[in-house]
Amino acid sequence: MFNGFSDQAVDFLWNLRFNNERPWFNAHKAEFLELVDQPTKALAAEVLERMEQAFPKREWYLHVSRIYHDARRLYGKGPYKDHLWFTMRCDISKDEQVPAFYFEFSPEDYGFGMGYYCSQAQLMERYRRVALANPRPLETLARRLNRQDTFLLDGKDYARKKVEHSPLLDPWLNKRWISLTCTRGHDALCRSHELVDAIAEGYAFLVPYYDYFDQLRHLTD
Repeated sequence: MFNGFSDQAVDFLWNLRFNNERPWFNAHKAEFLELVDQPTKALAAEVLERMEQAFPKREWYLHVSRIYHDARRLYGKGPYKDHLWFTMRCDISKDEQVPAFYFEFSPEDYGFGMGYYCSQAQLMERYRRVALANPRPLETLARRLNRQDTFLLDGKDYARKKVEHSPLLDPWLNKRWISLTCTRGHDALCRSHELVDAIAEGYAFLVPYYDYFDQLRHLTD
């Protein structure tokens, strides 16, 4: 059962950031497992169970990150990540062009939401074309997002606008990738079991957005 992330978990991640080497980690691996790894996996399992109950006709696939960096992609980084995350999809692949629900816990903060880790320009061009051909579904989603205060539209903007459509949709149509994010400091919520409720309810709110973006990969150019 998830009982929240402790202050010691945050301290561990800060210490890992500044001592990112194998001897230090091996000496503190038991702390990692107890303070960070086990709570993250427990949180992921409970959120998955909640989503399976709320959406029983969907197949949910969970992936919890490992602490180890890919040795082929270190590029001067230490061998360990200083943050942990999990993702959840209705697709078993790990394709970066498939949107995902996510949770991330880092030394500075934690966050959850839905979007793309990295989307190809071709996919985003298809997204703009679909939205411009029939803007009403995206307008409905944009207004729905504007009526709440948990999630924000996120993603890097193009240096030059790709599209000028309307004040409502222009922020959605001029991003290199799309995410809907909730980022918080290490508050009372992340220290309690109530975080499970917050994430599961947030994911349920984001399901229509997930479905909108997920359908793009099934379309042909």
